[in-house]
Amino acid sequence: MLKQLKKTLVALTGFLALVLMAPVAGAGPLDGNSSDVLLQGFHWYSYQTYPWWGVIQSNAVNIKNAGFTMVWLPPPSDAASNEGYLPRRLQVLDSKYGTATDLRNALTALNGQNVKPIADIVINHRVGTTNWADFTEPTWNSDSVCSNDEWVTSLPKGNADTGDGYSAARDIDHTKQYVQDSIVSWMNSLKSIGYAGWRYDYVKGYSGTYVGTYNTRTTPYFSVGELWTDLDLNNPNPHRQLLMNWIDATGGKSAAFDFTTKGLLQQAVQTGEFWRLKDSAGAPAGAIGWWAAKSVTFIDNHDTGPSYPSGGQNHWPFPGDKVLQGYAYILTHPGIPSVYWVHYFDWGTATQNAIKTLISIRKAKGITSTSAVSIQVAEANRYAAIITGTAGKVAVKLGSSSWSPSGTWTLATSGTNYAVWTQ
Repeated sequence: MLKQLKKTLVALTGFLALVLMAPVAGAGPLDGNSSDVLLQGFHWYSYQTYPWWGVIQSNAVNIKNAGFTMVWLPPPSDAASNEGYLPRRLQVLDSKYGTATDLRNALTALNGQNVKPIADIVINHRVGTTNWADFTEPTWNSDSVCSNDEWVTSLPKGNADTGDGYSAARDIDHTKQYVQDSIVSWMNSLKSIGYAGWRYDYVKGYSGTYVGTYNTRTTPYFSVGELWTDLDLNNPNPHRQLLMNWIDATGGKSAAFDFTTKGLLQQAVQTGEFWRLKDSAGAPAGAIGWWAAKSVTFIDNHDTGPSYPSGGQNHWPFPGDKVLQGYAYILTHPGIPSVYWVHYFDWGTATQNAIKTLISIRKAKGITSTSAVSIQVAEANRYAAIITGTAGKVAVKLGSSSWSPSGTWTLATSGTNYAVWTQ
């Protein structure tokens, strides 16, 4: 009973937050009613196309014309890994993706199209310059490493980790004020060259309160954290409760990727279990059903999905032949949707045009991060919902069974097992 009460209170808290946080002039996307659409501007093997920053620069106009308003870019700093997720010298912006000059040119091109660049902030862990923990640029002492890190040393270490451990690098002690100050200085230097916001990597590795602190001190346009934990498909509420708890820990200053929706949606389209998309309260069953303004929906990313031309991480891929059903869902529903680079730029003209059409429908009807959803049906082989935007309504149907909205509607787009109407 107490557990259920807590879930109910969190849901009500999220609802009240949406009601009370009416957008004001200059408000960011996390304040509600955001029309932003995010593009993940890379995949796991992007570093192999050198300089990747040049690819971003040359596609700035295409990105803008597709309807994307933000682009999440890969880690910007020197790293021990090709992909950038083992950061070494944070202040050095020459990486496997290109030189610091290439990066600045890409940022200039995006900002010139009014597309906001989002930096991948990897601060849970760090590797040394020549050995385990000789941190340079910026220089940190041995006490920047958490006391329970695997590093065996006689040097003084810091306090206990505030999150999960990460064995591939040194776990950083965010309780140290000089570490916080150094990270903030680096992040603000990224803002000075054109970045507008942050994607925080591996946030289960340290307390969400520090994300709140870093955002307070860097005032990003947008922020989102990667909290990837195990999902029980038959009991998804604890999973989205963890997302709510993390957002609360940041003081509501960051969104979180909606891994709950991803898992439920790909199971639904794969096995014909569309009933999974509706919770017991009649709302969307993912994080968007509890706090849509701070939920970033997605189909795949560099970790879960494929790279181009083949391979990649592929840890939890969305069914490839059903990707457009997935986009028909997230691009018509609340939350801030994110589109994966590979799907848009590498899977051919037909897929690209289908995604572009869905984005244009979302924008034309004013579907936002907090648009109201009325689920019409959610059963084995079909799901249907009507979403109310600021400039009209959108109806969407997924699945092999037929459905169409009653009244006067215009079929706006359709494909294999999905259709979208407008009113």
